[in-house]
Amino acid sequence: MDDDVTGNAAEGKAAEGNAAEGNDVHVGVLVPTGTAQLGGAGPAALMDFAAAAQDLGFDSLWVNDTLLSARVEALTMLAALAPATDRVLLGTAALLPVLRQPVQAAQALASIQLLSGGRLVVTVGAGFPGRFGQPLYELSGVPWARRFARLDDTVALWRELWSGQNPGSFRGQVLSLDQIPPGVLACPGGGPPVWLGGGAPAALDRTGRLYDGWLPYPPDPADYRSGLDRVQSSAAAAGRPAGAVTPALFVSVLITEAADGGRQAMSDYAAASYGLSLEALQAIQALVAGPPQDVARHLGRYRDAGARHLVCRIAAAGLPQQHEQLARLAGLLPALRRARPGSPSGTLLRTV
Repeated sequence: MDDDVTGNAAEGKAAEGNAAEGNDVHVGVLVPTGTAQLGGAGPAALMDFAAAAQDLGFDSLWVNDTLLSARVEALTMLAALAPATDRVLLGTAALLPVLRQPVQAAQALASIQLLSGGRLVVTVGAGFPGRFGQPLYELSGVPWARRFARLDDTVALWRELWSGQNPGSFRGQVLSLDQIPPGVLACPGGGPPVWLGGGAPAALDRTGRLYDGWLPYPPDPADYRSGLDRVQSSAAAAGRPAGAVTPALFVSVLITEAADGGRQAMSDYAAASYGLSLEALQAIQALVAGPPQDVARHLGRYRDAGARHLVCRIAAAGLPQQHEQLARLAGLLPALRRARPGSPSGTLLRTV
């Protein structure tokens, strides 16, 4: 993390560096911001969940971003979490910059970085074809074409604004701005680290060249390893130092002793959260379900493939179930943090 005026920021920087370069593994959890998960609980329930995760020893809290389901807006949620926590990293998994004006987003993110004492990590994405892609661009009045160039431009603009150099104007591949006022908050160290979510070959190359971390969700650990190799090769070709890109993983997790291995529960989760069948979701996203020892073993294969920050989305419907799963997942933290060197096998991850 970036240097800041607080001890927390320095600790965060050291922790994140270790995750990228050494064998330490960090584990975080997605905050259940959907109103369907909250049920009749009030906003204090989200703060209780965050406090419980921090107390149980998780390293980070994450929020996702959409206009297509009823949930607390991502940056609003992070602003609320900043004073309610004091140790965990706070991140987006992932933020869709297309939903916001770029200069306004830079100010909001810089504000959260300030309020959290330098604990922010910003993962961004451009969306993908289907429900979670083009409809969001149409709602935002932004062209779907050249979306990846627009995303890279937005991040480059943020970094210029966070630097405190007051660029005045910006010329990117897509974005072109003049008369930018010198009002955006500067951030020590140039702002929070910005990670990219995505696994396409072009995304891997762009991650290595331009971004501070990689947060994909491949169903197969072997694909994670080959993707990470390409990210690291791209970073080296761009002259970046080893460890410049934090390797992370987004994964949906359910700990269960159900006779079907959690298949029905995960099927309900896929339909409610993504509008997809279980078969369709597990073809594109990492899903892990089963008894605790099986979940630990399967997550461990991603760790052994090089992942150093596991971002876990709990695949449970309601807030009581989220709390139960949070406690059960916390019981796996010691095992998950023990990184082992070596190459992963080529066997497919056993999902439900």
